[in-house]
Amino acid sequence: MTVTRRRFLCLASGVAALPLLPRRVWAQAFPTKPVHILVGFAPGNAADVTTRLIGQSLSERLGQTFVIENRPGAGGTLATESVVRSAADGYTLVSCSSADAVNAAIYEKLNYNFIRDIAPVAAIASGPLALVVNSSFPAKTVSEFIAYAKANPGKVSYASAGIGTVVHVAGELFNSMAGVNLIHVPYRGLAPAVTDLLGGQVQAIFSTMPPVIQHIKAGTLRGLAVTSAARYDALPELPTIGDVLPGYEATITFGLGAPKDTPAIVIDRINKETNAALADPAVKVKLAGLGVVPSPQSPAQFGKFLADETAKWGKVIKSANIKAQ
Repeated sequence: MTVTRRRFLCLASGVAALPLLPRRVWAQAFPTKPVHILVGFAPGNAADVTTRLIGQSLSERLGQTFVIENRPGAGGTLATESVVRSAADGYTLVSCSSADAVNAAIYEKLNYNFIRDIAPVAAIASGPLALVVNSSFPAKTVSEFIAYAKANPGKVSYASAGIGTVVHVAGELFNSMAGVNLIHVPYRGLAPAVTDLLGGQVQAIFSTMPPVIQHIKAGTLRGLAVTSAARYDALPELPTIGDVLPGYEATITFGLGAPKDTPAIVIDRINKETNAALADPAVKVKLAGLGVVPSPQSPAQFGKFLADETAKWGKVIKSANIKAQ
């Protein structure tokens, strides 16, 4: 078959355009197959439950299954590293949170740089921690708590879900800003930590809301304050720690990330649908049950939040000389 010069040039130009056209069309049609979201913690963890909730909404909105895969280990870094090494096509995402900002500082030899290698996609929800004490503890306010800790140096302990967790570094930030020396007692998760707080083996905890909110309402534990900048709607009677220590803030935020170089059109699509899901009253009610509120943001806004958190907790971790174990 004879091919004319004009015909050849037309074919050549068409071939040259192939790498671009299918990518653009493919991105606009996203998703055309199941999307996998890796969670670096065990099932039932707050990050896991929050991710499953938004994954179900995205499945319904986008007409493709969002598969949640739990890959616990090393504070969530195993899942993040796996996503960093995945194809940048939007079909493998990671459940990311404030914990990643802590991990960036506490793990000295990660095989990735979280801020550089993970593209922010969407924030899902955020919530405060609560400073909670055993019901027999003498302090009834943050000011009294600080005064007691100063009068009894080295005798007041606080529990956490483990070394390097957000609830741990929230306590270290409190130590630094209040000028006290609360003794850190790490546990393997918040459930056993709260159990020992109820039993009086430890005196305090900086906890996410789900494990403690019913105890606070029932009076079996005493809530002193929340760690957010503003009061928490579900416990409006609790002041903020910032009322006593101006500038103190420690919240936990959950979201989605993707490998760097994931097409912006794909990221924007997931972001748009996530934010739309967060506006659903039914989703808001379910998130409230987890102690968090919707936190719709643009990818750029979420990226700035993660960068700011990384810088903030990096300073706390360095000052307290916290090392991963």
